[in-house]
Amino acid sequence: MARRTTGGSRVGRGARRPELRLPPPAPWDGGGLEPDGDYDGLEFRDADLAGQDAAGARFMDCALRGCAVDGTRLRHARVLDSVLTGLRGVGTDLSEATLRDVELTDPRLGGTQLHGAVLERVVVRGGKIDCLNLRMARLRDVVFESCVLVEPDFGSARLERVEFVDCALRGADLTGATLKDVDLRGAAPLEITRGLDRLSGAVIGAAQLLDLAPALAAALGIRVE
Repeated sequence: MARRTTGGSRVGRGARRPELRLPPPAPWDGGGLEPDGDYDGLEFRDADLAGQDAAGARFMDCALRGCAVDGTRLRHARVLDSVLTGLRGVGTDLSEATLRDVELTDPRLGGTQLHGAVLERVVVRGGKIDCLNLRMARLRDVVFESCVLVEPDFGSARLERVEFVDCALRGADLTGATLKDVDLRGAAPLEITRGLDRLSGAVIGAAQLLDLAPALAAALGIRVE
């Protein structure tokens, strides 16, 4: 199992970050993913996983580098103590999956489905993710760092100790979400299109409050003349 420590910046009750040191991985044989498969200590390098079905599979101490994941089916999968670097694809299905002690670096993803997923001690660093579906997901000790999130959907999700660090957050939907110890001060721009009433439990900066003021006033039915 990968060794890890916790660290990172703390503001109040800040997110705990994974620090993974994987054992030397064995190269994946390229034989194709399988539902309920068990992948332990493997490196998937520049693999074309598009359209493959690995629903319910377990990835432990794995490294996925430069892989194509267009339409890859990973529903109910478990990704544990693993690093994911340079993933690219549209429509990857990770709904109701579990990601624990994971570093996701420089992704280029669109329409990724994480509906009902559980993310714990996860860092998303760099890259861009469009239309990320995190509806009804549970995020605990998650950091979005130096990345661009376009129209992420946090509808009815629970966010606890989640940080946005030097991160662009555009068109976020927080409808029905529950926030606890969520630090949005590092989000620039910070654009919330729905769910402004769910910001209780988050901290924002004074300048961000001014930027959000028109939307907040509209949400509260306040006329500004």
